[in-house]
Amino acid sequence: MISAELTVYLLITISSVASTIAVYFAIMEKDLVKAVIYSAIQSTFYAILFYLLMAPDIVLVYLPVSVGLIPGVLLILIGKTERGEKE
Repeated sequence: MISAELTVYLLITISSVASTIAVYFAIMEKDLVKAVIYSAIQSTFYAILFYLLMAPDIVLVYLPVSVGLIPGVLLILIGKTERGEKE
């Protein structure tokens, strides 16, 4: 049977790898809206990491700002410019 501590370490590892993959996709994406969505996904995984590392006060501030406010502002700015990145 898997212990609770091992489960937490497994979730930390999965969240870390998933956030790294989301960062890679955000950097390589040419469509700026998709890049913002990947960035929000990465921020969500970071919030999960903060929670698993027992920092719920940081999660309560990090989630609304990095998952809600920043992507919202970036999507408004992208709407006022061009959606795609030119090469």
